[in-house]
Amino acid sequence: MTVGDFFGPQVPQQGDGGQTPTFALASAAYRDNPVEDIKKADNEWHQSAVSTGRGWARIFRPNLGEAFSQAVVDRMLGVGRKPLIQSFGSEPQVVVEHCLAANRIRRERDKKLTGIMVVCGLLFLPGLLVWLLVFQLRATMTKAGDKRVSGLATGLLVAVAALAALFLLKMPFSGLAGWYARGAVVAPVAGWFLAKRICEGTAKDLRERWDSLLSGGSVGAKVPEAVPTSPNQTAAEQLRQSLARLSAEQQSNSVFYAGPKGILGMGTRWGAWHLAEELTPVDPVKGVHEFRSWTVVKAIHDQLQVLHRQSLKTGGFPPPSVRHWIVTPVGENAKAVARPEGTDVEAYQVKPRAVEDICNNQQFGGGDRHYLGVQWPLWDGQLIITMLITVTVLHETLRIEVTGHALGPVNSLFTSKPEAPTKEVAKTVRFWETRKISLPLVTADEVVRVAARATISWYPPLLNWLGGSIGLPEPFGLRHAWADQPWRHRFMADDALRAATPVLRVVHSAALRVLKEHDVDIEKFSSRSSALSGAVQDLAPKKADTYDA
Repeated sequence: MTVGDFFGPQVPQQGDGGQTPTFALASAAYRDNPVEDIKKADNEWHQSAVSTGRGWARIFRPNLGEAFSQAVVDRMLGVGRKPLIQSFGSEPQVVVEHCLAANRIRRERDKKLTGIMVVCGLLFLPGLLVWLLVFQLRATMTKAGDKRVSGLATGLLVAVAALAALFLLKMPFSGLAGWYARGAVVAPVAGWFLAKRICEGTAKDLRERWDSLLSGGSVGAKVPEAVPTSPNQTAAEQLRQSLARLSAEQQSNSVFYAGPKGILGMGTRWGAWHLAEELTPVDPVKGVHEFRSWTVVKAIHDQLQVLHRQSLKTGGFPPPSVRHWIVTPVGENAKAVARPEGTDVEAYQVKPRAVEDICNNQQFGGGDRHYLGVQWPLWDGQLIITMLITVTVLHETLRIEVTGHALGPVNSLFTSKPEAPTKEVAKTVRFWETRKISLPLVTADEVVRVAARATISWYPPLLNWLGGSIGLPEPFGLRHAWADQPWRHRFMADDALRAATPVLRVVHSAALRVLKEHDVDIEKFSSRSSALSGAVQDLAPKKADTYDA
C-alpha cells in the first residue's frame, strides 16, 4: 500500500459475505438489550468495564446498542486514538460503518423527539419534571428485580395518574394559570404518545437490521457523512480519512506478543516444536557455504505458498495467507501498544528491507523479532489458525521454531437473534398452566428513557456522565476482545491440531533442502526432524506460554 492509496479517494463499502464475526459484531450496534449484557461476553483475556454514571440518573442509562456503537466509534475513529489490534478473519471497518449507521438512525429519531420534548415538555416544564421524577423513581425501584417492589413501582405510576386526573377535575387555579396547569399535566402525556410511535418505528428498523445481519442478509451500512461531496466538507473528509487509516492499520504486518495472553489478535500459543542442531559441514576442508537466516526463511515461505496443493483430490487445505510478521513484546497487563515508526515504516507496514534486516540480525537481546506466519481463517472467520516460524543462528547452531496459535469464535452474545418480548402468565381457567403473551416492543419506561436522552444527545460527554458508558478492554481489537477458546468446539479443535503436522513437515523439508545446498551435514537435522514428526502425531493443546519454573 502506497501513501497515495492510503490517502486517496475511498468510499466505504460493505464487506464480502461469509464474514460471520464481522456481522455478529456489527449487529451489536443495533441491539436493544440491557447494557449489562456486555458482561456476559467476558472471558479470561478481559473483564468489560460498564460505567454506570450517577445512580440518580438511571433514566439516562443507554442500552447495549447505544453504548456499544458510541464506544466503538470513539475508540476506533477518535482524534489521537491509540493503536488498534488487527481483527483477523473480520473487517473492522464494516463494523465501524454499522456503528455509524446505527448512530445516524438514532440521531434522526432524537431530532424528532427533541422537537416533541420542546413543545410538550420544556414549555410545560413543571409537569415534565414531575412525570420524569415519577419514572425515575419507578426505574430505581424496578432495578432491584423484586416482584413486590416492581408491583409498588407500577402502583406508584397508577397513583400519580389518578392524582393527575383528580387535579384536572378539581383545578385549584383559575384563569391563565389554570390553563397552564392543565397543559402541564396533559402536554407531557400527549408528547409521550407521539414519542411512542416514533420509538416503535425506529425500534423495528433497528431490529430488522440486527436480524438481517445474522441471517446473511444484504443490509448495508449507509454512512453518507463519510463521503464528502464538496471541498468545504472538512468533517466528512476527516471521517473518510479515519476510515482509510483503520483499513490500513488492519493490514499492518506488526503484531504484539503479550506473554501468557499470546500474540494479540492471533490467540494464545498452544504448541511449540523446536529443531536445533549444530551446523556441521559435509567436507571439513571446504566448510559450510555461507547463508543467512533469511535464506532459510525465504525457502520456507515459497513452500508454504503451495501448501494447499496435493496429489490426492480429497479436499485439503484452502489457500493460506503467508506473511512476514514483526513481533513486538509488550507486558502481559499492558494497556497500550506502540507500533514501529520511522523511515522503515510506511502506512503501518514495515518495509521488506527492514523485515529482512530484523530476520538476520535481531535474534538475541532486545528489539523486535521476525516470524513467518501461515494463517487460515476458517468457519467463516470464526476460527483463526496461525502457525508461526522463526529461524535463528547462534554460534554455529541453527534453530527452527514452529508455534501454533488459535483464536476461537466470537462470544454467543453477538450471534443471538432478536426475539419478540413475551411474558408467561397463568391461564384464566386452568390456573395451574401458563401461556405466553406478547408484550409491546417499546415499553412506557423505554419511551421516557429515549426521550430524556434525546434532549442531551447533542453532547455525548454529558450523556455518558449521566447515564454511563462501556469501557472497552485495552489494547483493543474488535476480534480478539470478545473471542472464546476454540477447544470447546470439537471440529474447530481438530482443525487446529491437524494443521500442525503438515506445516511442521513442510518447514523442515524446505530447511533441510537449503542446508544441503549449502554443504551442511543434515544427518542430525534429519534425525531430529523425524523425531519431531513422530511426536507431533500425539499433540494436544497446552498453555505453551505459561512456564512452570
